[in-house]
Amino acid sequence: MTIVSKSSIRFTLVSAYASIFFLLVAGLFSACGRMPWPPSSPATTAAPSALPPAPLKYLLLHDFDQHKISNNLGRACGSWNAEPEDTRSYASAQIDVASRHGDTGAGLRLEYHLNPERASQNGFWMKLGKLDMSDYDHLEFWVRGDSAAGFASLFKIELKRRKSDTSREMDKASFVVQGITKEWRKISIPLNMMTGITDWKGIDEFVIVFHTRHADCQAGAYSIDEIALVKTGGRGPGIYDHVAIPKKKAWEAAQGGETSAIQAIRRRLVAWPSFGLSDRRSFPNDDREFVLRIARDTWKGISSLADREHGLPYDTVRFGTRGSVRFDECRLGDYTNITNIGLYLMSLAAARDLKFIADTEAVGLARTTLDSLDKMETWKGFYYNYYDCTSLERSSNFVSFVDSAWLTAGLIVLRNAFPVLKLRCDLIINRQNYELFYDPVEQHMNHGWYVHMNARAEYNYGALYTEPRAGSVIAIGLGAVPEEHWFALLRTFPASNDWQALVPQNRVVKNIRGHEVIGGYYSWGGLQYVPSWGGSLFEALMPTMIIDEMKFAPKSLGRNDLIHATIHRKYALEELKYPIWGMSPSSVPTEDNYSEYGVRILGTKGYKPGAVTPHVSGLAVNFTPREAIANFREMIKRYDCYGEFGFYDAIDPVTGQVSYKYLALDQEMLFLGLANYLGDHCVQRYFEADPVAQKGLAVIGNEDFLK
Repeated sequence: MTIVSKSSIRFTLVSAYASIFFLLVAGLFSACGRMPWPPSSPATTAAPSALPPAPLKYLLLHDFDQHKISNNLGRACGSWNAEPEDTRSYASAQIDVASRHGDTGAGLRLEYHLNPERASQNGFWMKLGKLDMSDYDHLEFWVRGDSAAGFASLFKIELKRRKSDTSREMDKASFVVQGITKEWRKISIPLNMMTGITDWKGIDEFVIVFHTRHADCQAGAYSIDEIALVKTGGRGPGIYDHVAIPKKKAWEAAQGGETSAIQAIRRRLVAWPSFGLSDRRSFPNDDREFVLRIARDTWKGISSLADREHGLPYDTVRFGTRGSVRFDECRLGDYTNITNIGLYLMSLAAARDLKFIADTEAVGLARTTLDSLDKMETWKGFYYNYYDCTSLERSSNFVSFVDSAWLTAGLIVLRNAFPVLKLRCDLIINRQNYELFYDPVEQHMNHGWYVHMNARAEYNYGALYTEPRAGSVIAIGLGAVPEEHWFALLRTFPASNDWQALVPQNRVVKNIRGHEVIGGYYSWGGLQYVPSWGGSLFEALMPTMIIDEMKFAPKSLGRNDLIHATIHRKYALEELKYPIWGMSPSSVPTEDNYSEYGVRILGTKGYKPGAVTPHVSGLAVNFTPREAIANFREMIKRYDCYGEFGFYDAIDPVTGQVSYKYLALDQEMLFLGLANYLGDHCVQRYFEADPVAQKGLAVIGNEDFLK
C-alpha cells in the first residue's frame, strides 16, 4: 500500500477542464484579455519583471530590420480581425524606419481601430513554426505608443500551441501588458506567468490582441521592435510550484520514515472495509429499499474513509490495479480538497435526515471538521485548494473560486441543518469576499488566484450551464457581485465558431430582468437544450445537489437538467450501444488515472465517450428515477462494481473493467443525489432556506431557454 502524490485528481480535473474550457469560453465572447480589476490593482495581471541580467541564451524572433513582414524564423506575420465583415474593426502592420528602437534598422508600426458599438478585436500575429521554447524563460520586446495617433495603455500578448498535428484546438497562454507610454519601454514577461501552457515545446504562434472591452483608447498605433526569447536562468514562480509540508514530513519521520508511515496513515481512517465485493443476490427488489441500501453503503464509505482526528475525507483510496479488489495493493490519497470538505458537511446533514446517524453524532463530526478548518492556513479569508489530512498544512498555492463556493455551500447547508453550529459557520462565510474572483469587465467569475505569484488565473468561468453556476448564485446572494453577472454568462456561442459540437439555433438577444441576454440552444433527437461545456452530467447536475432548479427555474435550468439526463441515457444506450449509461469525469478503469468523459452533443466542446460512473445515476435519479434505478441494477448485474462501501468509481462498459477506487468527490455527489431523492429534497431545502440562497435564487427563474 502506498500513498498517492499530493497532486490530486480533483486539481487535475479542474485545471484541465478550465484550461480547455476558458481558452475558448472566456475568450470567444471576450476573447482577447481583460483590463485590470480594478485598473489600479497591480496584482490583477502581474507586472513585467525587472530587466533581467545578461541573458544566458537569446533568440531574436523579429527585428524588422530586413524590411520584410516575415520574421527571423522565415515565418509569416500580419494583422488580423476577428470579424472581417465588421468594417469598423481592423488593424494594419507595416515595416517603418520611424518605428525602430535604436539607431539602425526598422521596426513595426501597428495600427488598430476597434468598433466602439460592439465587441470587436484585432491585432498582429506571427507564426513560430512549432518553436521549442522550453530552454527560455522570458519573452521580450520593445514598445511605445504613438502620441499623435493615440494608444491604449494596455494590450494582450498570447502564445499558442496546437494540441496535435490534426487538431484545430489551441492551447493558449497570455499576459496583459500594462503601463504603455509614449516612451520606449522594454517588456520582459516571465513565461511562468503565462499560465495557459505548461509544455513550451511546439509553440505555433505569437499574437498581439486589442479588444473594445479592454482598450482605454478605441483607435491608435504603436511602435514595436526586437521581439525575442531570453534565457535568464531565473524563471520565477510558476503555477505548478511545489508546496513544502514540513510538519507532515516530520510526522512521517517520527513514524520511522515515509514507508513506515503508510500503515499509520491507514490507521488514522475511521474504518476500513472488511470485504471487497458484495453478493449480487443481497439487494432488495423494492426500488426504494434498493436505493436506500445504496445510500447507506455509500455513506458508510464516506464516513469511514476520513481522517478520524481531523474529520477530513481522504481524496482518493484505491484498492488494487489488476482488475480485482486487493487490499494489499491499496493506495491512500491522504490529502483533501475543499470541495470534498463542503460536500462532506452536506452529507452529515443528509445522513442525519436519513437516520443513518443520530443528531448528536452528526453535530460532533461537524465540530471536528470545523475545528480543523479553524487551524488551516487561509488567504483573505479563503481556503487553499488542497490540504494534508494529517498535518493540516496546505499543499496548494491556488485559491479556487468554484471549490471555495462548494465549501461555502456546505457551510450554508450545515448552519440551516444544525442551528447550534450557525455561529461557527457564519464566522467562516462572513470573512470571505467573493468580489475577489469577479471580473467586472467580462462580468464573469475568475478561476482563482495563484497566491504565491500574486496573480489571478488566466481563465474565467464564461458559460452558464456548468458546475460553477452554483457558485454564481452564492456570490450574488452574498452581495459580492451584481445580478448582471448571471445574464452575462454564455448560453451558446456564435454559429461562426465551427469547432462546436452542434450549430446553435435561435441565437437572439433577449431582455430578462432588464438585462440583455444572447440566447440560443442546440437540438438533437427532437429535444432542445442549452449545452454544457463537455457534455458531462458532472457539469449539468452537480448544482442540483443544493438547488431545486425544477422549482426555481422550470423553463430554463430545470427543463435543461431533465433533457441532459434523458439524452445521456438515450445516447449511450441507443447510439453507442452501451449496456449502461452515465459518462462523466471519473477514474480511468484501464489505468491509474483520471479523465473527462461525456456526451459530445450535449457539450459545446464535448468530451470523449468512455467510462460510465455511478455518480451520474445518483444525480440523475431526481430527474429520471425509474431509468436511473434500472441503471444501478444493470451495473450490479453485469459488473463486479459494488463493495462494502457502495459502488466503485467507474466502469468500462465495453471491456467490463472496473476502477476499484473511491473518490471522495464522486461518492459525495452520488450520496447527496440519493439523499435528495429519498429525503424529500432535504439538502436542497437546507440550502434554499438560507437568506443568501434566497437572494441568489431570485435572479435565476425568469428565463425561458427556448424563447
